[in-house]
Amino acid sequence: MTESNRFSMDEFSAPAENKEAAADWADEIDASADAEALADEDLVGRAGLPLQPGEPPLDDDEPIVEALREVHDPEIPVNIYDLGLIYDILRSEDGDVKIRMTLTAPGCPVAGELPTEVAETVARVRGVGVVEVYLVWDPPWTPDNMSEAARMILDYF
Repeated sequence: MTESNRFSMDEFSAPAENKEAAADWADEIDASADAEALADEDLVGRAGLPLQPGEPPLDDDEPIVEALREVHDPEIPVNIYDLGLIYDILRSEDGDVKIRMTLTAPGCPVAGELPTEVAETVARVRGVGVVEVYLVWDPPWTPDNMSEAARMILDYF
């Protein structure tokens, strides 16, 4: 990914398989305004510490994506990234990361713990400071969000 994922930019990152859907969301969202507009009541997971002075922040989303692929919904044998639960990854110049994610359903039994696991997992990535995870329901998750690999694992065609 590029500098376009910084809080001050107008573009969000999204799984490659969801670029068309992401374009629809990006039309409605200004990244700098969105980073400031995420209300405290939407914050559901937080982990990590600010980077130490002189420690370079991450300049690429790939290590974050790889970390997200380590997190699984315990009821579904697919990682949350390929399942399409991660909508946006926003990186600040100081290394802090904000993640907008959803769940497969509003009544998901892991709603209380999965976002915290996401924050803790991403916070362990070198070059990442404080991680905040925001749970959103719009747009709602659908099976169309899944990557091709996830569809194969779940035999969903």
